[in-house]
Amino acid sequence: MTNINKPEREISSKEESAFDGITFEVEEEEHTHEGQKVKRRGIYLWPNLITTLALLSGFYSIIASMNGDYTQAVYAIFIAALFDGLDGRVARAIGAQSPFGEQFDSLSDLLAFGVAPAILMYSWSLHDLGRIGLAACFVYTACAAFRLARFNVQIGVVDKRYFIGVASPLAAVMIISLVLVARDFPAVFDLRETGIQIINAVVIVAVGLLMISNIKYYSFKTVDRKRVPFAVLPIIVFILAAVTYNIPVGILVISIIYALSGFVTTFLARKQTAA
Repeated sequence: MTNINKPEREISSKEESAFDGITFEVEEEEHTHEGQKVKRRGIYLWPNLITTLALLSGFYSIIASMNGDYTQAVYAIFIAALFDGLDGRVARAIGAQSPFGEQFDSLSDLLAFGVAPAILMYSWSLHDLGRIGLAACFVYTACAAFRLARFNVQIGVVDKRYFIGVASPLAAVMIISLVLVARDFPAVFDLRETGIQIINAVVIVAVGLLMISNIKYYSFKTVDRKRVPFAVLPIIVFILAAVTYNIPVGILVISIIYALSGFVTTFLARKQTAA
């Protein structure tokens, strides 16, 4: 009679040979509750499916930017950000976290929040600057790649309460909210003026540098596991009411405030350490 409590057996050489050559399979090493290492094949469906939807949204944004459909490109990145926030929570909720999922999520983030916003900004505003505009957008994309690579190697090392540098989804939201605001106020953001184009180039480079900075930003990962004063809820309601008056402007203002809050958080942390 088979012992159902027996640890998962090791993969035989015959089974391994079945996956040699051209295959479509993933094999990961995991730790059991008993502390043993086992090899498992396959992936968790739901979190990786959500990550794939985020990847699709980023890809669609790039195509829309190339076709001049900038509003659709912006909304696609917003949708990618929603999916990006959902896949991790789903994985943690159903116990489906895996190294494959972490790496796949980072690759999806690079496309959706590193490449797509850069192509959007270049197609919308910076193409007239030529190589300068191209360089500014590449700096943003490279910084997103650096930030994601650094995040991967620091998993389990840094304090989960904070992000080191602006998270790539927030960086993308800052860029696309700027695009939306500029499209709503064309008289203020006249893209035919070289000065406006240079400002946009400076903005995308600055946002990129914030991603690879050592500035601490509160991650809000522990908010759902702790109580907060009741007064916080009415404050949030007033903030949401103000944002709905002009959603693009509201999102841009909140993004800028959050970006600046990192300097305050870092200063207070250093002051506390020095004390």
